[in-house]
Amino acid sequence: MTQPTVFVLFGATGDLARRMVLPAFHTLAEEGLLPAKWMLVGNGRGDIAHDEFQRNVHEALDGKPSKEFLSRLRFAGGGFDTLQPVIEEAHRELGTRAQLVHYLAIPPVAFPDTTRALGDLGLAEGARVVYEKPFGTSPDGFRKLDRLVHKILDEDQVYRIDHFLGKEATQQLHVLRFANEMIGAMWDRQHIESVQIDVPETLGVADRAGFYDATGAVLDMLVTHLFQVAAEVAMEPPASLAAEDLQAAREKVIRAFRPLDPAEVVLGQFQGYKDIKGIAPRSRTDTYVAARLWIDNPRWRGVPFLLRTGKRLAQSAQQVSLILRTPDGPFAAAAPNVLTFSLAGDGEIDLSLQAKKPGVALSLDPASVRLSLGRLPDAEPLPPYVRLIHDVLIGDRSLFTRPDGLAAAWKVVTPLLESRPRLISYPQKSWGPPKAQKLAAPHRWLLGP
Repeated sequence: MTQPTVFVLFGATGDLARRMVLPAFHTLAEEGLLPAKWMLVGNGRGDIAHDEFQRNVHEALDGKPSKEFLSRLRFAGGGFDTLQPVIEEAHRELGTRAQLVHYLAIPPVAFPDTTRALGDLGLAEGARVVYEKPFGTSPDGFRKLDRLVHKILDEDQVYRIDHFLGKEATQQLHVLRFANEMIGAMWDRQHIESVQIDVPETLGVADRAGFYDATGAVLDMLVTHLFQVAAEVAMEPPASLAAEDLQAAREKVIRAFRPLDPAEVVLGQFQGYKDIKGIAPRSRTDTYVAARLWIDNPRWRGVPFLLRTGKRLAQSAQQVSLILRTPDGPFAAAAPNVLTFSLAGDGEIDLSLQAKKPGVALSLDPASVRLSLGRLPDAEPLPPYVRLIHDVLIGDRSLFTRPDGLAAAWKVVTPLLESRPRLISYPQKSWGPPKAQKLAAPHRWLLGP
């Protein structure tokens, strides 16, 4: 069991806290994964009483929290002046000097001031601090934020969250490969023709219009989730499964990512985006991005990594597909094998094969094998935010990003930020700009028409 903890949630009244962080914290409590002694101190807009915050959380979580859970919630609004006394009160109520965990569920623009305040108020020493993505909104913004954070915190105190790394199926990407020789042996350019990392979304942005219009698909998804998943696919075997070795393997391969060529990137904006309340009337924010990424190392040289994501598309999915090369010889015309990881929910692994169709004639028929990870015996899958917050509580940084990898990711995307392709309008409930189909040539995106 982890040590007594005071969990300080900045942005406790915001959308991210309501949708992700508070439900995850409640799940940890229900599963018995919180310390015996804990308190959660919310910080956000307004200056409401503790019991009103408890009622708001109860409503936000559809009445699920017990009275015992709600009794451990406190609120400190109206700025930092009221925060320190409430935290000190929480320490006294727990009867011990507890571990402090600060979770910054706030817009990136607020990270610097909040970090400085933690240092000025003496709330940074020994604390663990969770930063939501994106960690910076430009290469220069990343460098300035990184310098500031390291003036106040040691690196081992910092947890830069990317919830795609907390997904069960994302973790299977390296487990399946490194624990199974039959899979690991074909994990290279000799056997794999291309990789697709595809995260289309049917959802729009109305619930977070202001945040999204200041970021867009490139900053919200490409330089964060999709690059991190690509690193999970492409990394070399780590020296061990220790946190520092897993992190080092991911960050090393990101440094081998070739800077994006804007000619190999398609940006789009769905029709009607600028009509949404909170969106600038002349917004040039991208709601869609498709890109061809190259990795300049011996294992992956010449293998295209096709990355795609967008809002208001025809289907929602979170899918990683490895398309194998077609065999030589008499079966050269057969469709390629495809190993697919669905990152959604508890995760699934699919393998498409060519098999002899039973009968007199020698004819091939496609077949597939599916493994639903949540149905494995005694499986206890955790949603990504639950897993990652638990890792923060126990001090495990293996599924969090490091500054060297993020610096490399910003270097990869810099050419795109400096020379953005023309923004293409696309209909809602479509598959985005048709121009993106050319990125997958001579094949096609596995999802879509």
